[in-house]
Amino acid sequence: MNAGETPGSSGLYHKLNLVKQLLPFSSVQPYAILFIMISIPYSVYIHIPFCRHRCGYCDFNTYAGKEDLIPPYVSALCREIELVSRSVGQRLPVHTIFFGGGTPSLLPIYGLQQILFTLHDCFDIQPNPEITLEANPGTVSPTYLAELHELGISRLSLGMQSAHETELNLLERQHNLEDVERAVDWARRAGFKNLNLDLIYGLPHQTLDSWLHTLKIALTLAPEHLSLYSLTIEHGTPLHRKVQNGTLPAPDDDLSADMYETAIEQLETAGFAHYEISNFAIRDQNGHIMACEHNLQYWRNLPYLGFGAGAHGFAGNYRLSNVLRIPSYIQHVQNGKVLAFPFSPATTSHTRIDQNTEMQETMMVGLRLTREGVSKRIFLKRFEKPLEIVFRNEIKTMTQNGLLEWAGEGGDTLRLTRRGLLLGNQVFMQFIGSSS
Repeated sequence: MNAGETPGSSGLYHKLNLVKQLLPFSSVQPYAILFIMISIPYSVYIHIPFCRHRCGYCDFNTYAGKEDLIPPYVSALCREIELVSRSVGQRLPVHTIFFGGGTPSLLPIYGLQQILFTLHDCFDIQPNPEITLEANPGTVSPTYLAELHELGISRLSLGMQSAHETELNLLERQHNLEDVERAVDWARRAGFKNLNLDLIYGLPHQTLDSWLHTLKIALTLAPEHLSLYSLTIEHGTPLHRKVQNGTLPAPDDDLSADMYETAIEQLETAGFAHYEISNFAIRDQNGHIMACEHNLQYWRNLPYLGFGAGAHGFAGNYRLSNVLRIPSYIQHVQNGKVLAFPFSPATTSHTRIDQNTEMQETMMVGLRLTREGVSKRIFLKRFEKPLEIVFRNEIKTMTQNGLLEWAGEGGDTLRLTRRGLLLGNQVFMQFIGSSS
């Protein structure tokens, strides 16, 4: 794939070229904003905050032992979806849906069915939508996976994390390698043709050899997609406390970098395209990279709606987040009413995004796309300002330092260099708070 091409097969960019979403909302009249809102394909994120056990490294908004709240939570989710959709006055087009958590696979089939029915009732779900569900390997069965597939879930993301029992125990994962292998087999038998495996590297006591073994085992499972995450010791987690009191060593940054570079080489040799800093995918029979279309929405800084406790969204020039606690979320939604789009009764914080901030954020997330990067052409259409002028100084500094490069047809694409991949956070910070 050439650097100027876009991964995936949704045709998202072709649609974007047909509408004026690429103009800043602040520069158009209210009727034009409404036209834009109902012309852009949106993404929907559904947060499922339930877990059987909270892993030692996790700082997500999740709660263990609260399964009795699942039925009222699902009802509240459906009501929040209805209230937000009614605030638009039109059926927004939606092309991806992502059930994240937590452990979405703890929801019974009838709960997922209720949520999907509500989404189809409230939004204009596009043909062949990408619908992803995250699952822990130890929480699924052949029957459950078959029913998921029948519901229209088209993409399954399994939290494998490691092939080693000692590493899984360190992370406090509630599964083993056999659970992963069974879940993959059952998923294939159920008809899933788009499967992701999550892996974590940079663990205390993890060696390069043990990491390579995990990669090898993951590849034998033949997933279409792999997400590789460097372990971050989050403040307040059990893992953080163990590092703080000396029970565990802190992650070795140099070793983590070696693991990352080795993984890139191994996966590219195995035919995976490295399309985002942490993500790799094979090509389908038409040659398209099987990227996660939902996450591409985030990395292209395009609008998405977040539903559920602690969910985040970006729409109508606002970034929003919902109340965290499950009982509070249920109460807020039950007592709520229709508000101005994109607000929900569960919204507890919001920030208006002006054009300058949106340009900076577009650079920060867009440069995570290792092939696609940020296009001068698309940036100009979206903001009516030249990328190479707006961020002249930042681009000059980063290209001179060998961290960014111009690529693609006619040098249209600004993207990270191989060296820049290892120093991505330093690059991204150059664009945040700039005086553009």
